[in-house]
Amino acid sequence: MKKFFVLSPFVVALLASSAVADDTLVKFRGGIGVLPVAAGVGQAATADVVTRNIVRGVQPAGQIWVIADLQADVKVGGRIQVDGKGLLLGGGDQIGFNGNASVFATLICDAVAPFDEHSNGAGVALEPNGDFRIDDVLVPPPPADCASPVLLIRVVAPPNSPWFAVGIPKLD
Repeated sequence: MKKFFVLSPFVVALLASSAVADDTLVKFRGGIGVLPVAAGVGQAATADVVTRNIVRGVQPAGQIWVIADLQADVKVGGRIQVDGKGLLLGGGDQIGFNGNASVFATLICDAVAPFDEHSNGAGVALEPNGDFRIDDVLVPPPPADCASPVLLIRVVAPPNSPWFAVGIPKLD
């Protein structure tokens, strides 16, 4: 009987930890800022024709943006938490500034069109240093299986709301 009482706290702890199982759908660690043009064809230093850097149907921002760091967790059911650092203009006359932008997140799980977008409802303003935090719910909720995850950080600019940065999926 003594063994039962000695082991019971461990059994309870084991059962409790499995009951609070991690419900993470996908994680992102690190980010990549947008380069609006993917390719160009033309003479010398100018391009007559450019290919825009469209990601899963979403247009890029019109200017280069950089991001120092991005950490994001998406839970089954759609809860999303994103911590972004240093999302700033990487070109143009306002280089190094936040462009007075507000951003939101979009998760796309489809590898081929049609692409279903799952976005948080409201945008958050970038801090002067480009930092931001999103703590919200994606609508509609993402599927239970997100085999090809892309997380876009987009500017609040309806109707198109181009992307500024993308999260790097942590696949482990």
